[in-house]
Amino acid sequence: MLLKCLSTSSLSRRPLPRNIVLAVMGLLMAGQSAQSLAADSKAQRYANETAFRFTAGNGESTDAFRGFFLVPENRQRAGSRLLKLHYVRFPATTEQPGSPIIYLSGGPGGSGIHTAKGPRFPLFTGLTAQADVIALDQRGAGLSADVKPCQSSVVVPTNQRIDEPRFAALYQQAAAECQQRWQQQGVDLLGYTTVQNALDLDALRQHLGADKVTLWGISYGTHLALAASKLFPQRLDKLVLASVEGLDQTVKMPAQTQLYLTRLQQRIALDPALQARFPDIAALMQQVLTQLDKTPLLLSLKQADGSSRDFLFQRLHLQLLTSMSLADPNQRIGRLLQLYQGLQAQPEAMKPVLAEILGTGLLDGYIAGPIELQMMSLMMDVASGISPARLQQFNQQQPSALLGGMLNFPVPQLSNIVPGLDLGDAFRQEASHAIPTLVLSGTLDGRTYLAEQHQAVAGLTARQQVTVQYGGHNLLESSPEVLAVIQQFIYSGKVSQQQIELPVPHLGL
Repeated sequence: MLLKCLSTSSLSRRPLPRNIVLAVMGLLMAGQSAQSLAADSKAQRYANETAFRFTAGNGESTDAFRGFFLVPENRQRAGSRLLKLHYVRFPATTEQPGSPIIYLSGGPGGSGIHTAKGPRFPLFTGLTAQADVIALDQRGAGLSADVKPCQSSVVVPTNQRIDEPRFAALYQQAAAECQQRWQQQGVDLLGYTTVQNALDLDALRQHLGADKVTLWGISYGTHLALAASKLFPQRLDKLVLASVEGLDQTVKMPAQTQLYLTRLQQRIALDPALQARFPDIAALMQQVLTQLDKTPLLLSLKQADGSSRDFLFQRLHLQLLTSMSLADPNQRIGRLLQLYQGLQAQPEAMKPVLAEILGTGLLDGYIAGPIELQMMSLMMDVASGISPARLQQFNQQQPSALLGGMLNFPVPQLSNIVPGLDLGDAFRQEASHAIPTLVLSGTLDGRTYLAEQHQAVAGLTARQQVTVQYGGHNLLESSPEVLAVIQQFIYSGKVSQQQIELPVPHLGL
C-alpha cells in the first residue's frame, strides 16, 4: 500500500520531506526482510513456516524461516498427545541445494535455535552454500519444551558433611517426586528417549519433503545422530559428528579423566615456567581433594537480603566444580588449577575466593535450595543408560577415581528410576554402517574423551576422521578451518586434511 501511494502523480509532483521519506523507507526495509524470502523463488516455504529476520548475539542477521511440526509424544501408545517441535531454517544460497542439514544440539537439552545465535552462527550461515540448514529444538528442549522444570521439596544440606552416596540418595528422592508430578501433568515419560527423539528427525525430513537429510551434531547430538543411523540409515545422506558420544557412552569412564589430565600435563610441559609451577596436576588435585575430605572449609555466603549463611565446602563440591571446568582447554582450567594450588598452600586464605565462586551461582543447580530437575535431559540420559558390562567397569573405577562419579551426575546414580524407560543393550550396541561420516575430535576434549570417541565410530566404515590438535569439547567454533572442512565434506563426501592445528592454549595461566 505504501509503495502504491508513493507512486501516485500527486506525490510525484510534490516530494515528501526527507525525514518522512526516511521513515517510510525504514518501514519498507523492515517489511522487506520478512517478505524477501517468500518472494525469492529459490527459498521454498514449507507448512507452518513464517519468514523473519534472524539476528545473532553479535548483531549479525540473515533471512530465515521459523517453523514447527507435530509428532506423537510416545509413538508406542495410541492416542499419545502431540508435541509441537520448533525450528529455524536458514535457506540454501545455491541453485542446486543438497540434502537439508539438521543441527543437533548437545546436552541433552540444548537448544539448536539458541546455539545458532551464538559463536556458531557463521557455521549455520556458511553451510547454506551447500543446503538448507535447520536449527532444531529437540522434543522437550528450548522452544519445544512444554513442561516446566520440577522444583522438588528435597533440599541438599549445605552446612554439614555429605558424601556421594547420600548426595545420590537425595537426588533419587527428588527424581521420584518429580516423576510423579510430571505424570500428574499428563506427561508420558516413556516418550523421552533418544529413539523417539531420532524418529522426530525422520518426521522433520518428511515435513521438508526431502528424500534424505544430513545430520550435524555435537556431543549428545552425535549420540542422537548415531541412533538415527541405526533406525533409518537409508534416509541419511551424510553425518557430521563433533565430540562424539557413543551409544553406550552416556556415562563416561572415571579412569579416562586421569588419561585426559596426562594429556593436559603434556601441554603444560611445553612451557618450562608452567611445568615448574604445576609439575603434576593429577597429584595436586588428589592431594587437595583428600585434604578437603579430612578438613572441609566452613564458608559464610552472603544472601540477596543481606544476611549470611554457613556453607561447608568439601570434596564433593570441588569434584563438581572440576567436572564443570574440564571440557575445554581455556581460562576455566587455568582458574581451576590456581584454585587447587591456593587450596593446597593456604586453604583458609582461599575462603573469600570460594565464597565469590559460589556466589556466582555456578553450583546452584546442585546445592542451593530445593533440588530442581529438567525433565528432558534427565529422561534422555536415564533412557540411554549404561550396559551391565560398562556399569561394572564404572563401579570398579569410581571409588578411587579423582572425580568419583560426579562427571556424569546424576547418571548412573539415577538409572532405572522410571520402569520401562531404559532402551536396553540392543540400543547401546555401537552403530556400524557405510553412511559417509565426518568425525571431528579434539585432543584436549575433557568431556567426551578421545579414546572413547575412536571406539564409538570404529564401525563406521565410510568415515573421514579429522583431529583438532589442542581442540576441546566445543571445537566447532575453534577455527575457520572447521567450517571449511565441513563444507568440503558436505560437497564431496571427502576431506583433504586429517588434522587441524590450533595454537597452543594458554589456559589462562
